[in-house]
Amino acid sequence: MSELVREIVEVNASIDGDEENPLLVVEVEGIAPTIGWANIRLDPHVYITPPDDGVQDFDLVGDRPAPGPSDAAEVLSEIEAAWEGPLQDWCIGVRIHAVDNLIEDEVFEPWDEDDESEAA
Repeated sequence: MSELVREIVEVNASIDGDEENPLLVVEVEGIAPTIGWANIRLDPHVYITPPDDGVQDFDLVGDRPAPGPSDAAEVLSEIEAAWEGPLQDWCIGVRIHAVDNLIEDEVFEPWDEDDESEAA
């Protein structure tokens, strides 16, 4: 059964694709409480109506290893996960949840940066 990992260390959210078909790309580094976690992934929250703050929430989850030798019980383990999917027009950032913390990151459309520099 999947559960939240312990901690998030770093989040990087960006936009890929083009103006007609933008993709949200989220990459996360975190820490699991033991070695041997499997199926590490970002599970996006599903909204019936877009959130007022414009932030897409994700849970950083994985499958805890089966109980084993006690020498591996409390060895922290670095983990990584990534998610890619369509960018919703209301999304201005992401928020990743773990047991001990959460981290937010804003998302910027790369084509807007070019437009801003030309206007300056």
